[in-house]
Amino acid sequence: MSTSPFPTDVVCAHVLISGRVQGVGYRYSTVETATQLGLNGWVRNLPDKRVEAVFEGKRAVVEQMIRWCHEGPPAALVEAVKVEYMAPEGFERFEVRRF
Repeated sequence: MSTSPFPTDVVCAHVLISGRVQGVGYRYSTVETATQLGLNGWVRNLPDKRVEAVFEGKRAVVEQMIRWCHEGPPAALVEAVKVEYMAPEGFERFEVRRF
């Protein structure tokens, strides 16, 4: 019996996206796409010009969102996407965070 409060098919991915990903609408496109997919979590710009995001939801949908991150919005030029899975945190929505 699982002691986790989350369904076994819920995963949480911490994602770092590098390239030309700031000033091109990446965060807001991420919010729109994640919300359409029914994911929870957050996205924010980092001082080193990367974008950081956390996606929580069903594994297949999180993986779909990660694939989207490799392209991003039309003006973005993604060079790398680093993904680490972690325990779900129980986010209730998807939002933009600020430092």
